[in-house]
Amino acid sequence: MNCWNNLQISGWAYPTLVLCVYGFFTMMRPGEPFLTPYLIGPSKNLTIQQVSRQVYPVWTYTNFLLLIPIFLMTDYLRYKPVIVLQGLGYVVCWLLLLFGPGVEAAQFAVFSYGIATASEVGYFSYIYSVVSLEHYQKVTSYCRSTTLVGYAVGSVLGQLLVSLGNVSFYCLNVITVISLAIAFFISFLLPMPQRSLLFHENHLATNHSIDIVPAVPLDSGNVSSSCIISDERKRDRSSFLNGIYQLWVDCKECYSSTKLIPFSLWWAMGTCGYFQVISYVQVLWSLKQPSKNFTIYNGGVDAFATFSGAAASLAVGHISFSWSIWGELMLGLFSAVSAGAVYLMDLTADIWVCYTCYVVFKSSYMQLITICTFQIAKTLSKERYALMFGINTFVAVTLQSILTAIVINTKSLHLTITSQYFVYGTYFAAVALVFLTRGIYSVFYVKCRMAEENITGDTISQRNTTIPG
Repeated sequence: MNCWNNLQISGWAYPTLVLCVYGFFTMMRPGEPFLTPYLIGPSKNLTIQQVSRQVYPVWTYTNFLLLIPIFLMTDYLRYKPVIVLQGLGYVVCWLLLLFGPGVEAAQFAVFSYGIATASEVGYFSYIYSVVSLEHYQKVTSYCRSTTLVGYAVGSVLGQLLVSLGNVSFYCLNVITVISLAIAFFISFLLPMPQRSLLFHENHLATNHSIDIVPAVPLDSGNVSSSCIISDERKRDRSSFLNGIYQLWVDCKECYSSTKLIPFSLWWAMGTCGYFQVISYVQVLWSLKQPSKNFTIYNGGVDAFATFSGAAASLAVGHISFSWSIWGELMLGLFSAVSAGAVYLMDLTADIWVCYTCYVVFKSSYMQLITICTFQIAKTLSKERYALMFGINTFVAVTLQSILTAIVINTKSLHLTITSQYFVYGTYFAAVALVFLTRGIYSVFYVKCRMAEENITGDTISQRNTTIPG
């Protein structure tokens, strides 16, 4: 029994396996690609306006309010409690979707969904606290690939059940809540990390120092339990304050690099637009359907877009390219592609063209976010990468909250869903213009510098090789 416990604590295979299985079942949600048809269908009987203006915006605002508190709580509580919270949030969300009536229940469901998505930082940072440095790359690829496979399997399963089995959307959500319940119970099998990346750097030392305090009777007057507890609380408080200070120092150092700022800026701006597009795309698809009897292919399209994006991301990782010179220009070009895809999604009346544009858009985003990720990650430590990931995501959610408040919740505008996608297309066009301008300037600047250095080098070479007469 002790050997098994030691394997759970010190080995990398057990926590990685449990985390991967948890990630698979968490993302295996066959009902999610069909959530809008379910909400506006006979099961819930909500209107498209209620879904797009009253229900879905709750997720954006919840994510905005909870992202930073959960980010700090994740490291301080040492990850596992936040993963359990994520699993619980997903289960509560789908139970409310199944059994809760009306708009209010749907809003509470989306609120629970926001808690779960804000807790994703716990999932993606947990593994670094239980495995050694040499296993980081391996376990990261395992954890990320299983979530991708889980999402794709859920989307394909949902599509097959709808298209071939004529299964109702309600049953798809029943399967989803079963999968999420399995994930929730699996989360309790994760070993509790003995260290964290930020706040508990002296945790083990503190425990050791307490263990070697000699046992003295409480009535001897020499040592009291309150003194020991008070000393431990002071250590915890000092550790927390030191962690906050280290966060501030790391933040300043990360964002002082001129090479990383453009990629962080696109990460935040691009992710904002991406979240906004995918959050309401099912509403747009519902309006583009040619008839009520049309077979919905949301699950198949989402799965294909995910695989296409993964393939594009994999291809980017194997391309030999001078990203420091051409990176900003590539960000601008693919942002222009994204803008064109979103514009076409707005203008077309053909659902298949709309589906195709979504695949192009999602693949383009996943390609660009991969570029930004490895440009940032290759120059930062794991701790600072997690910090930059959290800050960039928070900026993205902040921008998304502002965009949602203006485009969707401003009562004086009353934009239709197609008008909203025209705004999103214009947003990506503005992003493309910024990065294209900056990218062209950077390329010309580097080329001019190289030309000047070549001329200077040739002049020096000629001087050195000239024989005096």
